[in-house]
Amino acid sequence: MPIPREALALLPAAAAAAVAFVAEASGAPLLAAVLGASAVGSLVGVACVDALLRSHARALERAMASLADDNATDLPDPARLGGLGPAARQLARVADTLRSAQTDATTDRLTRVANRPTLLAHLFAEVERVTRYSRPLSVAFIDLDHFKAVNDTYGHEVGDIVLRGVADVFREQTRSTDFVGRYGGEEFVVVLPEITVEDATAVAEKLRLLVMKQRFAAGDGTELGVSVSIGIAGGRGQHLRVDQLLRDADAAMYAAKSLGRNQTYVFAEEDDDSARIPRAPISLEARQRAADVGDQARRAAEGALAAVLAPLPHYRGQPSSLIAAIAVRMATELGLPEPEVERIRVAALLHDVGKLAVPEQVLEKPGPLSADEWQKVVQHPRIGQAIIERVMTLGDAGAIILHHHEQFSGHGYPYGLRGSDIPLGARIVAIADAYDAMVRDRPYRRAIGHEGAVQELRRYAQVQFDPELVDLFCDLYAEHAPAGDPSLLTHPPARVAQLPRAAAAR
Repeated sequence: MPIPREALALLPAAAAAAVAFVAEASGAPLLAAVLGASAVGSLVGVACVDALLRSHARALERAMASLADDNATDLPDPARLGGLGPAARQLARVADTLRSAQTDATTDRLTRVANRPTLLAHLFAEVERVTRYSRPLSVAFIDLDHFKAVNDTYGHEVGDIVLRGVADVFREQTRSTDFVGRYGGEEFVVVLPEITVEDATAVAEKLRLLVMKQRFAAGDGTELGVSVSIGIAGGRGQHLRVDQLLRDADAAMYAAKSLGRNQTYVFAEEDDDSARIPRAPISLEARQRAADVGDQARRAAEGALAAVLAPLPHYRGQPSSLIAAIAVRMATELGLPEPEVERIRVAALLHDVGKLAVPEQVLEKPGPLSADEWQKVVQHPRIGQAIIERVMTLGDAGAIILHHHEQFSGHGYPYGLRGSDIPLGARIVAIADAYDAMVRDRPYRRAIGHEGAVQELRRYAQVQFDPELVDLFCDLYAEHAPAGDPSLLTHPPARVAQLPRAAAAR
């Protein structure tokens, strides 16, 4: 919105009058004389006034509110302002326009958090401050997992809803001193001043779990959830540089993604202490055995999916060996890696699986399809993707399996992760696995019973196990030992919501 020409003409006199009034009201008549003279000159004078009157901001707001209200009863005496009441009101309206323009220039329109230039400017200022005073500063680099699939499956309008909702979580669940900005696309950065990387990790984990709890409308009454991967970097004082902070946090975020997504990872330089970490290399024989077992499991999953689909009415997505053979041959000729070839093979076999949701009369209709019928047909690729993603979510357990032998102190394997760098699920499984091992006879030792196992868990809390999770385990089973539940072997648990409130809150 352009500034009215008549307002520009009135700015010098109106600025002088407003400054004089505000300064006098706030007890600074000398300031009024000095700033009134400087403000009469130009728009630069107005900017100087705004900068120098920060200590009188509240008085300025009260004065502007009064001057902007044509019906106000507490307007300053027009005689005292030299008859410039209307000019002062015009200045207030111009100030509103300038404030609106500033907001547009510094805020990302979609997510309503700071845009990238503003974010970087703020981070530069924070790094300068902590360098001067040798204070801690951390940065969280956050990326939405599988966001392209959200856009491809539900459309960009739903993607925008997800971005806004996630940004709202970051803005509403951080401190007033923290700074949230959209770095680009589905990436966000949270600047966390006066906080170490350990505490920043706790904040990031809180944000990650809150995002997981959110549900976003996807149309037709359906909802979807998303997850985020977060990288943390930080330090203190003179060791910090903006480019290095962002580079390290970004690298940590990509590490979180490579370890299975939906987790927080802290950037750390390798040091001499890393030599104590057993890297547990895999032999060729063991790797081949693992590949064989994985292939068997994959084939079993494919067979189970086929068994579920085959009896469904109207299913027209039976796997085609011909399509798979052609696709595999082409992928092989292109020199694609073996995992990618396998991915293509599975997709070729199941590419029409979504047709099970299309009515039989539509699939077998001999004549042209109506617009409504065609709409049903074109949905089948998205439906197929939704089915396969449901099956493939078993892969999300990989990160937990990978890290369940990490130790809270950092002395575990295979990566020597420590503390909250270890995925939460892996920390939970580590306790359950250890308890089960201690209450059963093993070839190399006798069982020690429930009480003995609890004592051992407490003994190695903070060293091998997450101490808060050990406390939770002991609270849940203080009066009786846990018992197995055979139904969990074939059905997902349905009693999670029935946990005691104190336990669930942890």
